Amino acid sequence: MIALIESIVKPLADYPDDVFVTMETSEGKTVCRLRVHPDDTGKIIGKNGRIAKAIRTVMFAKTEPEKKIYLDIK
Repeated sequence: MIALIESIVKPLADYPDDVFVTMETSEGKTVCRLRVHPDDTGKIIGKNGRIAKAIRTVMFAKTEPEKKIYLDIK
């Protein structure tokens, strides 16, 4: 999942070396934390959150239906 998120986000970022993804699992849910350069935050979220929503859609399609997965962008 980390490689998938990085492969989506790095081409969009002006500072691809500052893209970091970590995963934490607790109590049956998985949280993917995406950290980007402050200048790239708006670009990764997109207008009205469209790009962030598209990234989440791809994540949900990759995971099993009964698992809960979240994306935190900072």
